[in-house]
Amino acid sequence: MTEPSQSQQKITTFINSLAIEAGKKIILPAFHKIKSNTLKKDGSIVTETDLQCQHYLQKRLQKAYPHIAFLGEEMQQKEQVNIMKNDHYWCVDPLDGTSNFASNIPLFSTSIALISNGQPTHACIYQPYSDEIFTTSISQPKKRSPQDPLNNKNSALQNAIGYIDFKRLNTKARDTLCSHMPYRSQRNLGSCALEWAWLAKGRGDFIIHGNENLWDYAAGILLAERAGCIISDFNGNHPFATLRLNSPIIAANSHALHKDLLALLQ
Repeated sequence: MTEPSQSQQKITTFINSLAIEAGKKIILPAFHKIKSNTLKKDGSIVTETDLQCQHYLQKRLQKAYPHIAFLGEEMQQKEQVNIMKNDHYWCVDPLDGTSNFASNIPLFSTSIALISNGQPTHACIYQPYSDEIFTTSISQPKKRSPQDPLNNKNSALQNAIGYIDFKRLNTKARDTLCSHMPYRSQRNLGSCALEWAWLAKGRGDFIIHGNENLWDYAAGILLAERAGCIISDFNGNHPFATLRLNSPIIAANSHALHKDLLALLQ
């Protein structure tokens, strides 16, 4: 399969408008309503809104780009693994932060990424409740410049505020981070995609996550890297260096901070 022929900007515009449509037509009308949910095998929950939103996004994306495969969170793992073998595929989390959504906590998002030849090339994360969109593509220049707010962030770990998901860390890593508190403070939004988007926006200094799924980080990694962040797994390898469905994550707004976090977790 050849590289998608549509212009980079056309793809970006389309996925941005699509994410906004899904948020306003499907997600927001269901918010604050009584929601039924079921448990998945991994213990996470899925609501009818997750499924409706994924169906809507898949239908629209495949109609507009029938030559590009579709990978969604709410698919079976075997199907997801097979789709990852395609040269080009959409990677979609229709409703990231489902537990927040089901609990009437307004921190949730829709994440859409285009993966081409093993790398994210287009990214869109939309937060429906605040009507805020975060978007980029591989063709856009990196945003790091002397005027960028990210450059004014403290790179020293003891001054940093990070997003940490303790639930998916192993005991040793969790004890290290909890007992010694090497950072200034930590947060967990309950939406991986939003944490990536906020890090890219300069709202926080790092992310530590024990095991994120591809749809959790596919769009976020591109956003963060375009903003100048440094990203790896706990062994120092980039999450997209090999074909995999999930990965531990270290992301930081500077080389120095990333180096400190990597040493801490190794």
